[in-house]
Amino acid sequence: MRTEAIEGSDGGDGTSAPDGPRIGPYRLIQQIGEGGMGVVHLALDPHGRAVALKLLRPHIAHDKDARTRLAREVDVLGRIRDPRVAAVIDADLDGDRPYLVTRYVPGPALDDVVKEHGPITGGPLLSLGRGLAEALDAIHSADVIHRDLKPGNVLLLDGDPVLIDFGIAHVADDVRITMTGLVMGTPGYLSPEVVEGAPVTEATDWWGWAATLAFAASGAPPFGRGPMDVVLSRVSRGEADLTGVDPRLAPLLRAALSPEPRQRPDADEVVEALERYAEGKPVTTALSAPPRHTQVLEQRPTARWDRPAVADRRPVGPVALPVDRDDEWDGGADVGGFDEPSPEDEPSDWQAAWEGDAGEPDPRIGRAGRTGTLVALLALFVAGAAAFPVVAAVVAVLWSWAARTADRSVTSLVLRRHNRGRRRSDVPFAVAASPWHLVIGLVATVVSALLPLVVGVCAVFSAALAIVAVTGGQPEPDRSAPVAVGAVVAGLMAWWGPGGAGLRRGSRSIVRGTSPGPRATRVVVALLLLGAAGLVVWSLQQGGTVQWWPTQQPSVVVPGVNR
Repeated sequence: MRTEAIEGSDGGDGTSAPDGPRIGPYRLIQQIGEGGMGVVHLALDPHGRAVALKLLRPHIAHDKDARTRLAREVDVLGRIRDPRVAAVIDADLDGDRPYLVTRYVPGPALDDVVKEHGPITGGPLLSLGRGLAEALDAIHSADVIHRDLKPGNVLLLDGDPVLIDFGIAHVADDVRITMTGLVMGTPGYLSPEVVEGAPVTEATDWWGWAATLAFAASGAPPFGRGPMDVVLSRVSRGEADLTGVDPRLAPLLRAALSPEPRQRPDADEVVEALERYAEGKPVTTALSAPPRHTQVLEQRPTARWDRPAVADRRPVGPVALPVDRDDEWDGGADVGGFDEPSPEDEPSDWQAAWEGDAGEPDPRIGRAGRTGTLVALLALFVAGAAAFPVVAAVVAVLWSWAARTADRSVTSLVLRRHNRGRRRSDVPFAVAASPWHLVIGLVATVVSALLPLVVGVCAVFSAALAIVAVTGGQPEPDRSAPVAVGAVVAGLMAWWGPGGAGLRRGSRSIVRGTSPGPRATRVVVALLLLGAAGLVVWSLQQGGTVQWWPTQQPSVVVPGVNR
């Protein structure tokens, strides 16, 4: 594949194309794409050859961070030499209008091809899968992770895929520009572990590869369309809609899109199955996915002979500067520790999103999950439910409402900045949208509370019957112990059940905002556990009698409540 001269250019038949705007030595012909940071033009170089020129938008052309990100994209593309990746040709990072020039690929995007011609099957699907796998091999061999592999970033030239748009890619030795970690990818093509806050790895690309193949084979996004939190919730639960996929191939793609990395087949297994599928042979034999008894833990050499697995492997992410201790707390799911406090000067999720710009990282992904604080909060809720269930239920609903509203608010701002860059209208837009976020958050809270309520009530009666089976007597579901069991079950169902993704993200955002540093975290956790212990002691002193205040007067004198 090569860059070709455009007919009628001054490099072809002696004639010249109509004069158009010039950027450096390049003549702009027409706009062929756009994003949050820049606009992509078809352009001609001084020899009349077609190139793709990415030009920063005027309102961010002089932004230091935007130029740094463009320079990073140039560096990333400069590391890769493969015909299945649109290589960098030229760049001007210091001029008034910074730009990046890459090889022009005169082919349509995969999503346009599928939209016009329908699903891809047989040999063409094999060519797509194998070609993208080879592109990812080349990218990963250069210690680069694309992070946004999706149908819109795959161009088809004579049936062969070419990968484009490395605007949010990163490399192993890249120093992060901000504290906030992982740049957002596209909902529906982000791997489940990244959605839940785990560090980005090569498996992120391989999962996006499988999702892209599922799109091509079905003609529709595998996790549907709709609000971001709905799509991400489907991703986290592995609810891929593969109804349009050939039944012979659907089990393979479903396995490759499993939310559990260890259950996914290797990329080699998927390609082998595609080969069998293209030949008309059964593909179920490729689904064995034998258990992985070994895992690469040490630094791997750049050269490799085998293709990486779709399942998770060694994280390859930005490496913090040794002199900056704050970065040690940045990025990463909870692994081993009870809690991972943030640095003292860590911004809240809202502040980090507010200070972002086009292509800016989502401040929630890759940061400490604050599991310890959340567990302490759950302990307080359970202890409160065992003593005052009505009060605990009201507080839980209010917390869920606040968390879901915070999640929608931060998500809205991040998406707006990611797609359009920082604008003066951000402040009035955020203020105007806040009532809408409150309403949607309330509706989501009410709907999402129904299933945990039902499951929790069932758990209360089940626990009461279990206690009777051991101690004898009559079931007493209104005692502290059964109610505590129901509270635990209801809380876990709300957290991990349908609609729980927004609650998890929003709760972590609130916790990070209220206890931004190690000292504050320790104080908050201590107070939560102290409150839980106090409620437990009080319940024991009352003989396990539950107080239904304020719906009923307490059966005992509680100072400050029933005066």
